[in-house]
Amino acid sequence: MALTTACTHRIAHWAVGLVLAVSAGASAQDSVRLPEMGSTTTRVLSPEEERTFATDIERYFRANDMLIEDPFIVDYIEDMSYRLVSYSTRNQSDFHFFVLKNPTINAFAAPAGVIGLHSGLILLAQNEAEVAGVVAHEIAHITQDHLARAMENQQNVSMPTMLATLGLAIASGMAGGGGDATGAILMSGMGLANQFQINHTRQSEAEADRVGIGLLARGGYDPNGMTRFFERLNVQSRSRGDGVPEYLRTHPLTINRVAEARARAAQFAQDTPKDDALFHYVQARLRVLMSQRPEQAIAYFRLRLEQQDRPALPMHYGLSLAAIEARQLNLAKTHLDVLLAHQPDNQLYRLLHADLTLAQGDVEQSLAILSELYHQYAGSQMITVQYAQALMHEPTQERAIEAAAVLRRHLHAHPTDLKMTELYAQAAAQAGDAVRAGEAQAESYYIRGGLDEAIEQLERVLDNESMDYYQRARINARIVQLRREQFRLAQR
Repeated sequence: MALTTACTHRIAHWAVGLVLAVSAGASAQDSVRLPEMGSTTTRVLSPEEERTFATDIERYFRANDMLIEDPFIVDYIEDMSYRLVSYSTRNQSDFHFFVLKNPTINAFAAPAGVIGLHSGLILLAQNEAEVAGVVAHEIAHITQDHLARAMENQQNVSMPTMLATLGLAIASGMAGGGGDATGAILMSGMGLANQFQINHTRQSEAEADRVGIGLLARGGYDPNGMTRFFERLNVQSRSRGDGVPEYLRTHPLTINRVAEARARAAQFAQDTPKDDALFHYVQARLRVLMSQRPEQAIAYFRLRLEQQDRPALPMHYGLSLAAIEARQLNLAKTHLDVLLAHQPDNQLYRLLHADLTLAQGDVEQSLAILSELYHQYAGSQMITVQYAQALMHEPTQERAIEAAAVLRRHLHAHPTDLKMTELYAQAAAQAGDAVRAGEAQAESYYIRGGLDEAIEQLERVLDNESMDYYQRARINARIVQLRREQFRLAQR
């Protein structure tokens, strides 16, 4: 789906910052002093752009199927990340965290508090502290104004060249150009700025290490997590001989930088680190989602259990989950039984049990488990989503009415949940509520970035002559909101 011009402009500004990081991938090994950089008066975006940037980039990710939106994974990463933010100097600022459906090892910080983690980076980590270290580092890039400073300095060199180069790259990407072509276009404009940016980037990386390690320690994580992950990434890339990982190209790692980060971590008292048991379940679930075939995930979890180099229970969980995906239901039950024997009341295991019984065709048993969980843990996004999906597995009108009620409450708290908005449209239609179904369909267009399509859909809903006064007033009010947004975008 094509982006609006304004949305493209905002993403262009953000991409300039990322291009600056790529252009500064130096390999010098000299020591870095750490001046207090303070704040900068440079704004990467205007106030209005900053207010809407996170929403724009989220719509772009979603429209291009780039987001991991599994509630368990998303809630875990957000809880970890906001815990770190709470110890930062900008703990009252808005931050937005995304997990991208991308197997490469990378992460980035962008304007308006946007931070993205590639799935490949999370899957490579050995423990929670390593991922938290990367998140803390990216948070520090934002709190220390590194992106704004990089753009301010770059403007002094050749901003018109940078913008022209970036425009070509975006045009190439949106036209379906390959990664090599886009990379070549980006690199063609880097010569003017390359040397100028090197020292600034070393200082920025070192300061982000220093500030990030402090966030790690205060957040209860092992302060050595960041350094261990960077070191292992460096060693692994050399041993495999497959080139430098993308994260190390955009975050250059020097010998002195590692030594300084290790020394900094040693300054913090080594209390008992935060328990990271849940991390391995998150990682197992993500691995199943990212596997091209569930059999690949099954083989991975079996190997981990044989070698006993990961906590056993999360590996049983992942293996059972992957076996359900592969329709190997006896295998799934074998490993689920291990989990339930260990902890029969565990919420995660009971959800897995409901998933298996649904796959076995026992819809009533699955709904019984999920209904109990739904009323026991009110507000749990993961339970709500699975319960609604089970209600709509073989929907009668009665189940569709219940699903619509469950989803309406859920979407009030999570209005940008595209998958559940689409399911709500189906549930409302099955329940006989054509007006709510049409409204939900319009919202699904809007969430994807289709503002014009959303307005057109709502106008079609207005043609329903059976609507009452309140329904018509609600839809008209929403159309007015969307038209105002349409007008603002047209003025940029």
